[in-house]
Amino acid sequence: MPEESDRRRAGGVPGSRRSGRFVSGGGYGVMLLLVVFTYVAAASFPTRPGHSVVLAVQIATVWLTLHTARAPRPVRLWASAALIGVAALAVVDMVVDVPSRILALAFGVSGLLYLVAPIVVVRDIASRRSIERETVLGAVTGYLLVGMFFAFVYRAIGLVQPTPFFGAAGRGDTAQVLFFSFVTLTTTGYGDLVPATNPGQTMAVMEAVLGQLFLVTAVAKIVTAWKPKGWGTSDDPDRPG
Repeated sequence: MPEESDRRRAGGVPGSRRSGRFVSGGGYGVMLLLVVFTYVAAASFPTRPGHSVVLAVQIATVWLTLHTARAPRPVRLWASAALIGVAALAVVDMVVDVPSRILALAFGVSGLLYLVAPIVVVRDIASRRSIERETVLGAVTGYLLVGMFFAFVYRAIGLVQPTPFFGAAGRGDTAQVLFFSFVTLTTTGYGDLVPATNPGQTMAVMEAVLGQLFLVTAVAKIVTAWKPKGWGTSDDPDRPG
């Protein structure tokens, strides 16, 4: 019915405005919440069987990312196959002790999925004609997904290389690699966790550079250009001085 459809678009349905203020349009609000929840789950359950929880949440996050960002069909098909495999491994990991090399493969696949996700997100928000709340949420989500990607890669490296990833600090569980990844991404650099050898050192340099480029180009540009409804400009004559 046209009247009901118009009322919905205008926010006339009771409660629709309240429920859609954060989770609106393409659903980047939900995706951002899932990324944060993935981090919390990984930090709370850093060892087995916590791997299963982390991988399960990661599956939901990437799946939603690809659909929200309208990824090309071949990408979604490839990701679906990878997600099914990771989901099966997550179930097996709950009942038996999965070898480290297989877990490394799972985290490597997860890392690739988290690499695809921000690329698809950036592609989607770059194609938008106007900068809205969804565009800003998408940019922030893409930035966090980059940190998640490097964390999964660090975890995979730590599981397969013969020497501990963090040297005297150990191989690094999921919570540690996530902490290190986001400290590196933001170039905070506390220095309490440092990769002892390559390829971890090279990956850390790449993450620091990429994190700054992403932050000062994509995120900063979008946030600067975003003008929420009701916000006046500095040259607005009606704006109180």
